[in-house]
Amino acid sequence: MTSTVTSHRPQPPAQPVTLRARRLPAYAAPVIAVVALLASAGIVYGAGIGGPVLVVVVGALLYLAGLYAAANAVEGRRAARNRTWSALIHSAFVLAVLPLASVVWTLVSKGAERLDGNFFGTSMNNIGARDADGGAYHAIVGTLEQVGIATLITVPLGVLCAIYVVEYGRGRFAFTIRFFVDVMTGIPSIVTGLFVLAFWVLIVSPWFNDGRPGFSGFAAALALSVLMLPTVVRSTEEMLRLVPAPLREGAYALGVPKWKTILRVVLPTALPGIVTGIMLAIARAAGETAPVLLVAGGGAAINFNPFENNQSSLALFVYQQAGEASKYSPARAWTAALTLVALVLILTVAAKLLARRNRLGR
Repeated sequence: MTSTVTSHRPQPPAQPVTLRARRLPAYAAPVIAVVALLASAGIVYGAGIGGPVLVVVVGALLYLAGLYAAANAVEGRRAARNRTWSALIHSAFVLAVLPLASVVWTLVSKGAERLDGNFFGTSMNNIGARDADGGAYHAIVGTLEQVGIATLITVPLGVLCAIYVVEYGRGRFAFTIRFFVDVMTGIPSIVTGLFVLAFWVLIVSPWFNDGRPGFSGFAAALALSVLMLPTVVRSTEEMLRLVPAPLREGAYALGVPKWKTILRVVLPTALPGIVTGIMLAIARAAGETAPVLLVAGGGAAINFNPFENNQSSLALFVYQQAGEASKYSPARAWTAALTLVALVLILTVAAKLLARRNRLGR
């Protein structure tokens, strides 16, 4: 009988298995960027073939090539491709932000010169080319009245049109509405101004003005409403289509009528997107010059009545001041442009906050 003796020898400790791959250090990308810019500057300025813009372009290309080479050597080909595409995406973001930042910086730096009480409290009435005073109070009043009237006309009409197309529209009539809304989207602003000039100013307004055609802020509001309508209709239509169908079906299952489902369920759900579309339309209308010039005529005096006499706007004020032969006019134009952008921004923020509050309240 044989017995087997098993010897228990001590085994060496097992090595821990790590899943971490080699990675570039955190400082590698900034170092590559600095080296790429320095090399680009040396190439461009040494050869005398360009300026700072070309330095940035060549530096970006060298940075991408250097980042790919370094990542490929340390992390592998797959990680190198990932880093390169991430850098391209970040570069695209920077390219998109740079023009916006440049516009904002230019507006603020040049528009701050006339940010004073005189600019916001006076008009250009009796202001000559050698006068440093004068402001855009009349243009601010005109912009608020014209855009406000255009919004009151356009928003109910555009929202109701979109509700019909999405919720009720079937067949040829709905297709016709969509077709004409798409056509109106590409109409130049001066064409709408000419339409309102030929219809309202020359034909309709003489009935209320002792047989004489007259310019007015209301005519400008009509032209702006034509420009705003397709934007409001299309944006509202898209937002209504994004509302989930189970929300409607749940309301129908509870016996809620269709009109009340639209009013209580569909519209509140789509409200933030609808407000965004409306503010885009308002921003476009506030920056239009040609319709106001054609049917409102502009003016240097303050006019609170949008139904009588000439009326100006901020966009038209910027256009007029930019063409004035006065050393004080450019500062007024830049400040008016900054005021217009700030006004649209304030209205947008207020509308978004109001829409959010209403949605939370429900």
